Amino acid sequence: MLRVSDRRHPANSLDIAHLAGVSQSTVSRALRGDPMVSPATRERILEVARQLNYHVDKNASSLRRKHTGTLALLFFEDPTTDDSSINPFFHPMLGSIIRTCSRRGYDLLVSFQDLLRDWLADYEDSHKADGIILLGYGDYMAYRERLETLIKHGAHLVRWGHVLSDHPGVSVGCDNVAGGRLAIEHLIGLGRRRIAFIGEIEPSAPEMADRYLGYCAALDDAGVGADRRLQVSAVSTECSGAAGLNRLLERGVEFDAVFGASDLIAIGALGALAAAGRRVPEDVAVVGFDGIPMGAVTRPSLTTVSQDTKRAGETLVQSLINQIEGRAAENMILSPRLVIRGSSGGAVACRSAP
Repeated sequence: MLRVSDRRHPANSLDIAHLAGVSQSTVSRALRGDPMVSPATRERILEVARQLNYHVDKNASSLRRKHTGTLALLFFEDPTTDDSSINPFFHPMLGSIIRTCSRRGYDLLVSFQDLLRDWLADYEDSHKADGIILLGYGDYMAYRERLETLIKHGAHLVRWGHVLSDHPGVSVGCDNVAGGRLAIEHLIGLGRRRIAFIGEIEPSAPEMADRYLGYCAALDDAGVGADRRLQVSAVSTECSGAAGLNRLLERGVEFDAVFGASDLIAIGALGALAAAGRRVPEDVAVVGFDGIPMGAVTRPSLTTVSQDTKRAGETLVQSLINQIEGRAAENMILSPRLVIRGSSGGAVACRSAP
């Protein structure tokens, strides 16, 4: 039997297979992080590889599989108060994507892209990347035709955003309707009845529009009903949230709570309420949506419907790798959870959507 001390040549996958008591193909799958290999078997293989000081030759492996070993992550630029041009909601998701790529043995190429670029030619056709993750492309109708064309040509694509059964390709997103319900049921449970909604409700903003559907459904269930005078449009920035809250004040309509369709909108509304002399949560309770870290340090801290960005990043990468390696990849809708803090006046707690 071969022992580590008996080696007279650089270790290879056959050595690992022999010592671990598995096939060479199982070693290959384990080293590239294939989920089909059980955790116990993978750990045994990795331990043998460490003992043999074995390192995967990524270039040789990629040539054999005709893969680059790289994934492309394409951002759509957002207006931000800093120079990042990345909505802060995506920061933790980006970290999760990077960690998952590293665990799975893939490099990550990050780029800003507009809707006019030919993504397939830029990345898969040019052998820069094996597949593409899209983040921040909210209005999928603006590029649906392009997605359909790319998928017909065999492109590997996965996107974060609104999920519908007739969407082209694979999508991963949040259950925004359930999230809207969570927010409004919480506010109604606190005795609030005149609840304003600040955010877009048009088809061009499908995720916010779904949050509004959840808002309306929860109000209907409570026998309150939605008052269209309490809805004002806003995009996902603090400035837009503050402007939306000020338009609401100008209408002179009574309200005792605000549901911001994003945390940035809600944070902007908090500032506008303070400037108008409205106390939060005594006069007006406020709830946001997203769960960005900034919400934990506002004054008062922001109650929010938090999206699972860690799992989102992991799911996006795994879905894309499944496509690249010829396995099934399906749409995934992730459940949000309500994080209760000071801005709504309820007892601090977390509650998940059913």
